[in-house]
Amino acid sequence: KGLSYLHEECMPKGSLDRWIYCRHDNDAPPLDWSTRCKIITQIAKGLSYLHEECTKRIAHLDVKPQNILLDDNFNAKLSDFGLCKLIDRDMSQVVTRMRGTPGYLAPEWLTSHITEKADIYSFGVVVMEIISGRKNLDTSRSEESIHLITLLEEKVKSDRLVDLIDNSSNDMQAHKQDVIQMMMLAMWCLQIDCKKRPKMSEVVKVLEGTMKTDLNIEHNFVVTTPANFGSTGNVSSSAPPLASDVSGPR
Repeated sequence: KGLSYLHEECMPKGSLDRWIYCRHDNDAPPLDWSTRCKIITQIAKGLSYLHEECTKRIAHLDVKPQNILLDDNFNAKLSDFGLCKLIDRDMSQVVTRMRGTPGYLAPEWLTSHITEKADIYSFGVVVMEIISGRKNLDTSRSEESIHLITLLEEKVKSDRLVDLIDNSSNDMQAHKQDVIQMMMLAMWCLQIDCKKRPKMSEVVKVLEGTMKTDLNIEHNFVVTTPANFGSTGNVSSSAPPLASDVSGPR
């Protein structure tokens, strides 16, 4: 059953990035709210399968819209498992060299101590991109708006989350309260401390309405120094990357 959430055949609508970034060269109409919800839920189910239902935990480690493929009915499947890492069930974490895509990388890459929770941070970034209809790193914007997750920090602290909702879609604007609830779920996934992020099966339960989002969360999602998230010390096997590689520009 789980493989139905993973890429296994031709996906005629291509990758998700073609449908969520509103650009002048992209004449695709903006997706409606229910389609975006369906895509988010199916990504979550695919990751839940990898993390919790396989014999070994599988961390995908490159969750981004380019690696999420869509069929004719906008059913979403994860693809490109080239960077994935197997984690034994009895291991709490693995030490690995940095892999993935800048802008989607969880803060713990600064120490190279990685669990499947790194995917959950990336999922939070993708959810915010889907909701806002923009790339998480967009250098064509003004300096203070380049980095979506930094902007999210500012907007939640000033109670202006509504500013981040895709304004090219009337349907998204019509569902503002539901969209803000989805942002709350994204923010739970974006916790700097990986232990404070939900498990992917919990994310699925929130999306299916059988569990509530944890609202007792930090509103900091971007690391500026490793000390921000309780670095576990130097790891000899892998030089830590720059903070900017992990979290994007400040």
